[in-house]
Amino acid sequence: MEKPAALSLAARTPRLDHRPLDKRIGLIILATDHTTEVDFQRLVASDRIGIYVARVPYANPVTPENLRAMQPSLTAAAALILPGEALDAVMYSCTSASVVIGDKEIAAAINAAKPEAAVVTPTAAAVKGLRALGAKRISVLTPYTIETSRPMADYFAALGFEVDKFTCLGLADDREMARIAPDEIVAFAREATAPESDALFISCTAVRAAGVIAEIEAAIGKPVVSSNLATAWACLRLCGDQEARPALGRLMALPLEGEWP
Repeated sequence: MEKPAALSLAARTPRLDHRPLDKRIGLIILATDHTTEVDFQRLVASDRIGIYVARVPYANPVTPENLRAMQPSLTAAAALILPGEALDAVMYSCTSASVVIGDKEIAAAINAAKPEAAVVTPTAAAVKGLRALGAKRISVLTPYTIETSRPMADYFAALGFEVDKFTCLGLADDREMARIAPDEIVAFAREATAPESDALFISCTAVRAAGVIAEIEAAIGKPVVSSNLATAWACLRLCGDQEARPALGRLMALPLEGEWP
């Protein structure tokens, strides 16, 4: 039998940084989500900003009732992200549920566990982004059914936007929404944009629109905001990252102005 290795305790304890990374963003995403983590790692994560994820139970199909059922899980999900440690922002990654549950209600549920965090929803971020772009008249493209899209149309109208055209793709499973091919997103975006609109909003955090925003903008000649682009932009700005990244879309070159949300 070999002699066991000798173990010794270092003569001093290591110096600890205040945080492993300067800024922390928590993501609360659906159990079925294929897209948000990938987008945030590409658009937001850096050697200064860390992304930390919790998933909440979710059952398809995408209906107002199933979306609303996530609300009781939000506080517990937020509490699971680096328990006992502060987060700079928490993003709840579901656009249609943000409309059904309500931006303020989502913020209250998350702040119950993370009171110091700025709470970002795709809807609030999209509104901020569209206003930053000076858009008053918009076209909207969603992957949802008409039933699920109706509350979103009402949401934007209530906030003073003129909705010129609202196109629904009729899907009811968010896993299928994540499989829409990027070239199809570009094609549908072109068809969904009214000539009189100032901008196009592409809804749904499952849809892989953020990666083709610049291509769509070149095709339609107007700014484009998607759910994940808007939340990435808002989270970067809330973490003090003001770098302009126009290659990712016109919104990513703009500052976030005013109070959040």
